[in-house]
Amino acid sequence: MDYIPHAPEDLREIMQMTGIESLDELFVDIPERYRLKKLLDLPPSLSEQEISGVMNEISAKNSIPCITLTGAGAYHHYIPSVVGHIISRSEFYTAYTPYQAEISQGILQAIYEYQTMIAKLTGMQVANASMYDGASAMAEATVLAAMTLNRSKIIMLQSVHPEYRHVVNTYCWANGYEVVEIPYAGSGRMDESALEKAVDENTAAVLIQSPNFFGIIEDISAVEPIIHAKGSLLVSGFTDATSLGILKPAGESGADIVVGEGQSFGNSLNYGGPYLGVFASTDKFLRKIPGRLAGATVDKEGKRSFVLTLQAREQHIRRERATSNICSNEALCALAAGVYLVSLGKNLKKLAELNVQKAQYFKKKLSGLNGWEVVFSGSVYNEFVIRCPDPKGVNKRLQDHGIVGGYELEKDYPGLKNTLLLCATEMLSKKDIDRVISIAAE
Repeated sequence: MDYIPHAPEDLREIMQMTGIESLDELFVDIPERYRLKKLLDLPPSLSEQEISGVMNEISAKNSIPCITLTGAGAYHHYIPSVVGHIISRSEFYTAYTPYQAEISQGILQAIYEYQTMIAKLTGMQVANASMYDGASAMAEATVLAAMTLNRSKIIMLQSVHPEYRHVVNTYCWANGYEVVEIPYAGSGRMDESALEKAVDENTAAVLIQSPNFFGIIEDISAVEPIIHAKGSLLVSGFTDATSLGILKPAGESGADIVVGEGQSFGNSLNYGGPYLGVFASTDKFLRKIPGRLAGATVDKEGKRSFVLTLQAREQHIRRERATSNICSNEALCALAAGVYLVSLGKNLKKLAELNVQKAQYFKKKLSGLNGWEVVFSGSVYNEFVIRCPDPKGVNKRLQDHGIVGGYELEKDYPGLKNTLLLCATEMLSKKDIDRVISIAAE
């Protein structure tokens, strides 16, 4: 049957209540020239089978790249088939933003296991479930630090992902905080002397990212004493979560809060989302972190069970007392991350090692080409910055061969002219890299 939202008697009642004689009076604010005077000349309706045929024809026009060299915060990793199988089960994908989570043992256990794995990987005591993405997680950590210490100065490295910096600046602008950005040195790492001069008694937090936006691994341990000497908090971030499989946990380096993007853990690129914001901290901030926390306990019969231990979101308590106004539960993305980590287990370290090895091979090969040179001297994870004669031309040439090229840095860093940020994950074979090298050499 046709879908008719309002029966004639409904419309008469609406017009009587609003005092209008025609429904057209409801649209008087829309200029006459924009109003539809007659029905659109649409083709006749199609059957389901015919519609499927039309959609298949349209989808066949998509150009699916065979190789992706772009990282810059979104990474092309292999996702085991078990991830899609588990998150597609109806008991999970129909309840991924549950208001019944307080009694849904399956959802609560999934969140609990995810939190446990993230806490161990980051070297923290507690992790939430979860944030929109890495950028919002870093911004929320900024606000938490400022409110906890009652300070208004935020120090952020210029090597932090540009989009993260935009979001942090927006949050700080809204709250009246001052943001000071610290430049990067020739190695691609932070300028430690500039950081030491900037940190003072009004500094709430120092925001660092390792690996940073250039793929460079920062030495967090070296600057931790500088930050804590002034009573400030150290917030350490990351963009590619697989780096946690090989790098020293930020918590062991003295970080107070660890934030980042969990997309690499079993979540597809998906045209930019939804992604998974990771937020972990020491137990000092247990009652202040945004989002929700699931805990393990026993029921009245002594059986292990799971509960929502904390949910200080604005949907659950008075808005002015909420730790965050982020209210979408990213539990389905967190579940994907949990299944991914369980399926890999200790092999996460081997996967991270593959990323390092492939990036080193790729960087060495490119730097051997005429006119190509590595920009920074610092150690990298799976991304690196390289200068080349014509970045736009290189990317166009790669695109012609079905390859997504590198990220052109000049638009975010005017001083890095003619540079590309390139990424090599386990998805790139040696054959793929050699093919890219031959195209670049042309």
